[in-house]
Amino acid sequence: MFKLFSYIKPYWKMALLSPIFSMVSVFTDLLQPVLLASIIDQGIMNGDVTFILMKGMQMIGIAFIGLASGFFSTVLSSRTGQNFGADIRAAIFKKVQTFSFANLDEFKTASLVTRLTNDVSQVQNIVLMSLRLMIRAPLICIGGLIMAISINGRLALILLVAVPLLGITNYFIIKKSFPLFYVVQEKLDRLNALMRENLAGVRVVKAFVRGDLEQKRFGIANDEYRSTATYASRVVALMMPLIMLIMNLSSVAVIWFGGLQVNAGTMQVGQVLAFINYMSQILFSLTMVGFIFVSISRARASSDRLVEVLNTEVDITDTEESVEATIKTGHVVFENVSFSYTVSLEPVLDNISFEAKPGETVAILGGTGAGKSTLVNLIPRLYDPTHGRILIDGHDIRTIRIDSLRNAVSMVLQDTILFSGTIRDNIRWGKEAASDEEVEHAAKLAQAHGFILECPQQYDTILGQRGVNLSGGQKQRIAIARALIKKPPILILDDSTSSVDVATEARIQQALNKELNSTTVFIIAQRISSVINADKILVLENGKIVGEGTHGELLKTNPVYQEIYQSQQGGEVA
Repeated sequence: MFKLFSYIKPYWKMALLSPIFSMVSVFTDLLQPVLLASIIDQGIMNGDVTFILMKGMQMIGIAFIGLASGFFSTVLSSRTGQNFGADIRAAIFKKVQTFSFANLDEFKTASLVTRLTNDVSQVQNIVLMSLRLMIRAPLICIGGLIMAISINGRLALILLVAVPLLGITNYFIIKKSFPLFYVVQEKLDRLNALMRENLAGVRVVKAFVRGDLEQKRFGIANDEYRSTATYASRVVALMMPLIMLIMNLSSVAVIWFGGLQVNAGTMQVGQVLAFINYMSQILFSLTMVGFIFVSISRARASSDRLVEVLNTEVDITDTEESVEATIKTGHVVFENVSFSYTVSLEPVLDNISFEAKPGETVAILGGTGAGKSTLVNLIPRLYDPTHGRILIDGHDIRTIRIDSLRNAVSMVLQDTILFSGTIRDNIRWGKEAASDEEVEHAAKLAQAHGFILECPQQYDTILGQRGVNLSGGQKQRIAIARALIKKPPILILDDSTSSVDVATEARIQQALNKELNSTTVFIIAQRISSVINADKILVLENGKIVGEGTHGELLKTNPVYQEIYQSQQGGEVA
């Protein structure tokens, strides 16, 4: 948790001033009971109106000073806490942007969302609370104890019982609550994951009439979260009744023994009231300390989860030897490349070697799980090979700066992702400085211009979340336009026309062949008709290349390709 406090450094002035104002507020609070006691014992008992007015004005003035200092302390601690939280949130988000796919596989999306929101809020709140109360509570406790002893040392012996009793109560509640709060955050992760999953797949749920099943799954997760959170809250809820019991018993004891001393003439009524006020301040300050530590136990669970993200070693990153290479031709060579997601698993790709010459179109075919998407994900270093190496324009990609490498590659992923904003913004997302003419040209190449003009605001039409107001084929065409506007040396199309009709797909292919004659293109497709004109076709099976050549060559010599062709075209191979 202490690692996160380094994010307070830029705001150290506010973080320092807040406790100072809090100290002033404490000083004013400690003065009030003494002034009240003097009003009762010297003013009211003697009927001295002038004395009462004078001390009353002092109390009012001190109260205003306390109010102002408390206000400034709260404002400064709030600003520090908000800035602290915003910086941690930005640091976590920045860290996630550097993650490779392998790093992202370690964390579920819902877990990262919870960490960025709920966990950051927990840690942020403890900073806000600490700046105000971590100074205030101990000072109130110590100052109140000194003032109470100065009033009546014998009566202060009651505190020798009350204070340790309160401390022991706080200790056991804090010890019990910390592991519970960690479990609560994990249950919240699970709940968020189900909500995101259901909202993303709501059309599938409705289509299969599985609403009842989803409600049952959500209900189970919701009940688990509720029961765990309730139990944790119940443990913490014990604190206040126990504290009030200790305080009330202490007050009764003070009134009883103080009353005896008043009757004996060794104490005055105002002193008894002042002593009760100081005792209340002491016990309330200890209560505040208890709540701070309960909050710390909750924030500690959250901070551990945040530090886990920040401490995650990014397995794909630039080194001191990385160079700012300019990739121009897109000449790609795989040399004995193997890859597995974890060391213990069988390789997804096994000893892959091939060459894609500049301007060539290389198609990759194979069954589900053959490793097609994994292969192309290695090119921009979304993953790194377990063995072997990949060369682009003669450079081992592990020696090229990541930004240089990825700027030379455009990808249209299998799962089409569009962002909130206009259609124009989504296409321009591939090249921020693109002109409107470039946007429209890319859309025309992707065969998207026609349907965009039919949209209510044409290129300025606002898209729903993930492009929900577009069809699958329309989303894919916008994603293709986004990739094309970049004019990269290397273009990867990962099953990017699966939702596009055959005629539109043919027009896209014609446009690409005409426009991108110097771009190296990798195409993953399910339909042989999509890749029939490719310069080279790689046939993958169980992570291995079992065929390489043109359509005509493979149709004559490769049994796997022949089987795929027969299943799609029908009849025997001629």
